[in-house]
Amino acid sequence: MNISMGSDHGGYELKEFIKHYLEELGHTVEDCGCHSTDSCDYPLFGEAAARAVSEGRCQRGIVICTTGIGISISANKVKGVRCALCHEPLSAEMTRRHNDANMLAMGAGLVGRNMAQRVVDTFLNTPFEGGRHQRRVDLIGAIEEK
Repeated sequence: MNISMGSDHGGYELKEFIKHYLEELGHTVEDCGCHSTDSCDYPLFGEAAARAVSEGRCQRGIVICTTGIGISISANKVKGVRCALCHEPLSAEMTRRHNDANMLAMGAGLVGRNMAQRVVDTFLNTPFEGGRHQRRVDLIGAIEEK
């Protein structure tokens, strides 16, 4: 699977850890930055990772900042992106099953490496249920068109 990733300086170290983990699993990672712990602006990297998903270059995206809040808001401004902030596996499972989320946001200050791996695994391996949930996903898309 092609996966885009983006972070700010607060999420850089966890992004690098998850990026290498994904590559070890055989995924291709499009690293949209940032590329150091130097202070930077998360909206730039959240948008870049989201555009990779929106434009179809990547099937999923993962964005990380200190809390995950700001970068998830930025990613969700891109048409076609459904970015969910998850810090444990149940939320990651439910957002895939019910919301067909195509991006995951995490807060590096709130989730450690082991938990982040579990959240990422759940997010990537849980299918969308469709059915009654498809109608709601379609309604989200309709909001974007307004």
